[in-house]
Amino acid sequence: MKGRPMETVTEWIKKNSQVLVNMKPDEPLDDLRPLAPLVRDAKIVALGAAARQTRELSDVAHRIVRLLVEEEGFRSLALEGDDPGRLGLDVYVATGDGDPRVLLGKARSFWQTAEILDLVHWMRSYNKRHPGDPVRFAQFPAEPVRHTTRLDGLAELERTLADGVSWWQQLTGDKVVYWGGMAHTAVGAPRTVSPSEPLESHQNMGGYLRERLGLDYRSVGLTMAHGSIGQPLPAPRPDFVDSLLHAAAENRAGYVLDLGTSQPEPIRRLLDAPTRTRLIGPFYDPGDDAAHHMSGGSLASWFDVVVHTQEVTPSRPLP
Repeated sequence: MKGRPMETVTEWIKKNSQVLVNMKPDEPLDDLRPLAPLVRDAKIVALGAAARQTRELSDVAHRIVRLLVEEEGFRSLALEGDDPGRLGLDVYVATGDGDPRVLLGKARSFWQTAEILDLVHWMRSYNKRHPGDPVRFAQFPAEPVRHTTRLDGLAELERTLADGVSWWQQLTGDKVVYWGGMAHTAVGAPRTVSPSEPLESHQNMGGYLRERLGLDYRSVGLTMAHGSIGQPLPAPRPDFVDSLLHAAAENRAGYVLDLGTSQPEPIRRLLDAPTRTRLIGPFYDPGDDAAHHMSGGSLASWFDVVVHTQEVTPSRPLP
């Protein structure tokens, strides 16, 4: 990705991306509306974050949820990694019963943030304004994961995630927004996550859903360039595809990039080329930043759309 090809693809991204002006959840959606026609026909739209522990990626996901619910008829939100029904959050957004701050105190740690609380409050507010057409949390069937080796268990988890969201969508007929981690939502058949021992290389949830649903499943990658996740986050390395996204942003806070449009052949070859993209799990070592990535695919195979954010800061933990 050095020399003239990188300059060409960077210029192409600049010309073909839609700048994001507003970054807070309650700000107008005008700048985000170019995303709507790229995903509105899908049954399941997945928002896959490169890291869970950032305020900005959570805020842009919240804005996308708002857009799809308020303007495109999506009526279920699947939050990856915990069960809103177990916590009582489904009852709260439907009826107002309970204290969502207290309910989130029983959730997984990465849900215990002010950003998720803001989302829950917004869902309740929406339902008060639209009592006859509410938005709700997706529920999943209780289904144990059968573990043999560790790797087989992880592969089975991906299939279980795909089965769960498919089951809910078919049961309800709702158009569903799935908000989770990029390792699960990217279309990977297979994809590899590092660092891990042994390497986690297998088909993932996004791969199964694309196989079953075709373009009724859309994958949106929430990428980032630099900042802090509680530890310093350097600019992406030149051998990561994120370096192209970073260079194309220049002084813009973020942008939306459609990867499904036709591109000149040199651009298409680069977007289809095997690469690595930054992926940060619950543990991160800034001294070994290059180890935290996803591979086994290309930018255009993993995502239908990229929503890129230049600078991130840590999410705000609830007291």
